[in-house]
Amino acid sequence: MVLHARYGPVAPRRGRDHLWRCFDPFAQEHTAEADCGYCAASGAVLMISPSPAVRIVIATKPVDFRKGHDGLAALAERDLGLDPHSGVIIVFRAKRGDRIKVLLWDGSGMVMSYKRLEEGKFAWPKISDGVMRLSKAQFEALFEDLEVATAEAEAQSDAIEMTKPRKKRKRAQRNLGNLPGHLERIEQVVEPDSITCPCGCGDMVRIGEDRTERLDIVPAQFRVIVTVRPIYACPNKDGGVAQAAAPRHLIEGGLPTEALLAYMGVSKYADHCPLFRQCQIYARSGIHLDRATLANWMGKMSFHLAPVVDHLLKDLKGSDKLFMDETRCPVLDPGWGRTKTGFLWAIARDERPFGGSAPPGVVFYYADGRGGKHATDFLKGSSRSPRSTRLKPRSGAKVPQNAWL
Repeated sequence: MVLHARYGPVAPRRGRDHLWRCFDPFAQEHTAEADCGYCAASGAVLMISPSPAVRIVIATKPVDFRKGHDGLAALAERDLGLDPHSGVIIVFRAKRGDRIKVLLWDGSGMVMSYKRLEEGKFAWPKISDGVMRLSKAQFEALFEDLEVATAEAEAQSDAIEMTKPRKKRKRAQRNLGNLPGHLERIEQVVEPDSITCPCGCGDMVRIGEDRTERLDIVPAQFRVIVTVRPIYACPNKDGGVAQAAAPRHLIEGGLPTEALLAYMGVSKYADHCPLFRQCQIYARSGIHLDRATLANWMGKMSFHLAPVVDHLLKDLKGSDKLFMDETRCPVLDPGWGRTKTGFLWAIARDERPFGGSAPPGVVFYYADGRGGKHATDFLKGSSRSPRSTRLKPRSGAKVPQNAWL
């Protein structure tokens, strides 16, 4: 905090503003009038006006220097009748007079500066009848070093800020304007209320446009597919009837379409949404299905997908390189009221890191243990026999404990 004092004449006023009369700009010392009720009652202030915009108040009564910003501000408001947030500079001194604290509101917060007076460098004038007389030289000596130290600290702070290397800010990961091109675009053209030119020449001519894109979603919603098979008959009742055969469905005579079954499977195995939670989600749309019903549908869907899994595993077994690992999987244990530990074995192929041509793929198998016999059983018919290997992890990479190739 730098205090700039500029002396000038001050017009005397009465009432609370009478405090301004405590400074005589043409005298060699600053005095407080004896008939000033505020000065005589408090016996604690000397007010001077260094500039029209800055006021400085020196509290002559010592204060407890353990007080901080809030304590000194409350003291100034309670004992001195001052508003510490009005921009006035308030100076407090310690009991022994060897330290001062300067309190100032800078518009965004309360600033407090501290100064220790060297012994023999400054002597406080005596207080007579509640009045302290501070000469102009004493005033300058009291604040001069504080100005120099503050300016030096500010310059040092600026120098550190200039020399300190700034860290490069990471670019924000934003997708504005980079939405995938395969998404459907629905254009909404917003025309002005009127395109009539104010000059009266007619309608304005289109010279350009502004385009903005926002990501939208159509929430999953249920619908009913109604299959209608008209029946035709001979008008003469001699040709019989004609009707198209009923379409084949994955679950004959069942409610779910193939799209619903695929949605359930992705939600359960890819999005980890159990069937009982899916029942709750469907219930919000008024579709009340029992979890056992959904489990029955999932079982039938698994039966029809088994040939696809077998074909994928056959293709993986023909690869030169395979990765295999197991992970724990809690399994319901009916009758015991708890779960037991099962294991999901992953048989994976991914040749992309070393330029392979085979497409990536993975098949999961369930087993009740993690022994090597399970790996041997799963890989029967493979061109390679399984073996355990210990991989060297890259820096920061996590490698499973058991890997089978």
